Amino acid sequence: MTARAPGPVLAVIVAAMLALAACSAPAQTEEPRGEVIGFLLPESKTARYESVDRPVFERVVAARCPTCTLLTANADQDAARQQQQAESMLTRGAGVLVIDAVDAVAAVSIVTRAHELGVPVIAYDRFIADANLDFYVSFDPRSIGRLQGEALVEALLAQRSGPGDRTQGVLLVNGSATDPNSAGLRAGVGAALEGTGIEILAEHDTPDWSPEKAQEWVTGQLPQFAGEVDAVYAANDGMAGGAIAALRAAGRVPVPPVTGQDAELAALQRIVAGDQLMTVYKALDQQARTAAELAVRILRGEQPRPTAVVEGVPALFLSPVALDIENLGRVIVDGGVYSVEEICVEPYTRACVEAGLLTEGDG
Repeated sequence: MTARAPGPVLAVIVAAMLALAACSAPAQTEEPRGEVIGFLLPESKTARYESVDRPVFERVVAARCPTCTLLTANADQDAARQQQQAESMLTRGAGVLVIDAVDAVAAVSIVTRAHELGVPVIAYDRFIADANLDFYVSFDPRSIGRLQGEALVEALLAQRSGPGDRTQGVLLVNGSATDPNSAGLRAGVGAALEGTGIEILAEHDTPDWSPEKAQEWVTGQLPQFAGEVDAVYAANDGMAGGAIAALRAAGRVPVPPVTGQDAELAALQRIVAGDQLMTVYKALDQQARTAAELAVRILRGEQPRPTAVVEGVPALFLSPVALDIENLGRVIVDGGVYSVEEICVEPYTRACVEAGLLTEGDG
């Protein structure tokens, strides 16, 4: 299914999309290239890429440019494979590349090669530093990290009974070190925790954003900080699932506060069940829609106006939404992202009743 943005987020997206209707200028290329767009995705462990990003991008390109050829590829977290996929797309006449980099450092060579051929490059979701990008489409990772950190702080402060309480401790399960978004997320979390008296017990940069590696790391940390882990920061929903599995296996039930990101269906169900504190909803379909629209316009030689500038690169930033049990129904169900029927399957029906998503006797 395709996620759809709720009203407040959609308003921001519409503003960003209107900014794309800017003045045009001829694209500078060394040789004429066809109406070919290359879309490079980083991995498939995170459900969003194949369930939302790719199909929405494909649909928008087909609608906006029926004569265009769209080349798509998923690198399965292999930077060398992504390099080969990019080279293949360029050889097949790509006139613009949209890349969600596996490794932002390795991806610099892709951008360099594309520019040698006069092909503009749009960084999608993940920024590529020192690469003279043509555009960047994403959500601000620092803002996402701050939303996650603020949710943790609020939950932990609510648990304090007085000034004599022991110092509360949190584990940080960060994203992959090769993803520049991870640094922004970490900075946002750090800003939210600063001055709160909450102690960072340990932190880990999780290779490949792997839920299994996140679970393994948290499992190893719990005995070292027995009785001290009051919350876990998990950078996305997949790793939140791994962290929660580790906590439950260690007998930490009810599960202490755990954050997430991406509003995956499994995470929404964990929020309803009380196992996950929150996630960050990003209108991924609107991100893919914006990038596809941008790619078509750039392919046609237009120079769209940015809504932000990142390290000298024009950017379109979309707005994330902190999501918890209080606004899940309004944002997700009323916004048409997932239905009650999709969320409230067994064993979550009783929790859905208690959360007000179902009434007694439904389901």
